[in-house]
Formats: sequence, structure tokens, C-alpha cells
Amino acid sequence: MKRLKITNTHDLTITDLRIQEKQESNAFFRTRIMAVRLVMQGKLGKEAAEICGIHRQSVSEYVKRFNEGGMDLLLERKMAPGRACFLTDDQQQALKEIILTSTPTDQGLGSAVSWTTPVIQEYLRRTYDIEMSNTGVLRMLWRLKLSYTRPTYTLKRADPKKQRMFRHQITLIKKNC
Repeated sequence: MKRLKITNTHDLTITDLRIQEKQESNAFFRTRIMAVRLVMQGKLGKEAAEICGIHRQSVSEYVKRFNEGGMDLLLERKMAPGRACFLTDDQQQALKEIILTSTPTDQGLGSAVSWTTPVIQEYLRRTYDIEMSNTGVLRMLWRLKLSYTRPTYTLKRADPKKQRMFRHQITLIKKNC
């Protein structure tokens, strides 16, 4: 088996790599830096892989990347772009404005007082002809920096004096149990 070799250190020493490894908050990238550092210290690829808890081919790939482009290429991680959003950016901003400035009743969505996920789903269905799940709507609200909270109800005819007495009785019951 061929021994892995660091052919281009990019003016980085083992100490520099150890410092960068400690400063890296992402464990995935920290493992990459550690693997390269161990090979630079003279460890075999198999030994470095065992210490890092990864496959030996991963160590080989990390060394190859480091030799080609240094830390920039080593820490580059390409992610799949994922599915495209149902709404365009303009449509999302328009939806955000509508949620912030109006009620569902204003938009002709029945007698609802607050924007709930089913109400937003119905609005999207009517306005943009788009079907979205509850989870999809919640994630979209999160991306738009909107928080989803459930309304709390207060009883209009509740007597504060009776409520205080009830709370006092409950605490006495709890103490006696």
C-alpha cells in the first residue's frame, strides 16, 4: 500500500493545523483537519482513519484535496441545492406583508381571527394555486423570520376574585396531599 504524503503544505505547519483544528466549531471539518495533520505527522492513512473514526479512503481524499488547494479546498463542502421553493421571493414577501398587516377575515378566509397553518394553506391554494403541507408552511414561516404561536384565550366574564379564591384552594389541596 502506498504511503500518503503531503506534497504541498501551503505554508502551514503541524502546529498551525492543530490551532485551526481547535478553533473549528464544525466537527465534520475538524475531523478533516485532524486527518491531514496526522498524515503530516507521519501516520499511515489507515492509522489516521482509525484515530479519526473515518474510512481510510476519506483520509486519502482529504490529503488529496489539501495538496491541491490547501485549507480552502479541504473545508469546501458542496451541498445539494434541494427542492425549489413553491413561491418566488416576491410572492413570499407579499405573503409576509399580508400576514403582518391584515387578518384572514380581511382576505375573505372566513371568520378566522389569526393566521394558522390551515388558514395560510387555504390562502396559498386560493391565491397562488399551490398545495403545501402544514410542515412546509411552518418552515416557510421560519424562513420568513415569522414565529408561529397559538393564541391564548381569556375569559371575558371571569371573576378575578373567584379565580384568586380558586387558586388559594388549589394550593391548600396540594399542600395537604
